[in-house]
Amino acid sequence: MTSTRDRILFTAMRLFAEKGYQSTSVADILGAADANAGSLYHAFPTKQDVLIAVLEAYRDGIGPMLLEPAWGGIDDPVEQIFALLAAYRRALVETDCQYGCPIGSLALELHEPDPPVRALLAVNFDGWTAAVRDRVEAVGERLAAADPAQLATFVLTVMEGAVMQARTHRSIAPYDSCVASLRDYFQRLEEGKS
Repeated sequence: MTSTRDRILFTAMRLFAEKGYQSTSVADILGAADANAGSLYHAFPTKQDVLIAVLEAYRDGIGPMLLEPAWGGIDDPVEQIFALLAAYRRALVETDCQYGCPIGSLALELHEPDPPVRALLAVNFDGWTAAVRDRVEAVGERLAAADPAQLATFVLTVMEGAVMQARTHRSIAPYDSCVASLRDYFQRLEEGKS
């Protein structure tokens, strides 16, 4: 059975992803979570505390919520990177291009977040790029010319930009175009033509 705290947390995750942090009121969270104010404020003294808990849940859940499902059954590290990008593509297609990376969306929405929020946004991005960097390092000589950290940051930047464009245009075409260009770049790296 899910605790009231977890119900509030998962409801806030969903609402922040759908509506944004600023547009989600505490009353929205309470109503959707079927919780009372006392329960919320007992677990989370402020709305920002809810946001911090959401960012911590994303940080802690990157493996089970994102990486493991995307990488299941795929052994090649480069193909794991592109399987991760394919998972974002599926989310876009399933939502008629309304899906947005929750961390990217929050980072864009919160113009100048408080230091603990900004730090957790950074930790989430760092966790994503560390996972991709690990895949680049696992390839070994195939991508010898590439700096793993720089390439991982580049992959994240392509993904975030491609998601934004797909959402803006309500079309998967920009996403597919960006990922195809990234695939071409990887192939050139592997062929030593970067």
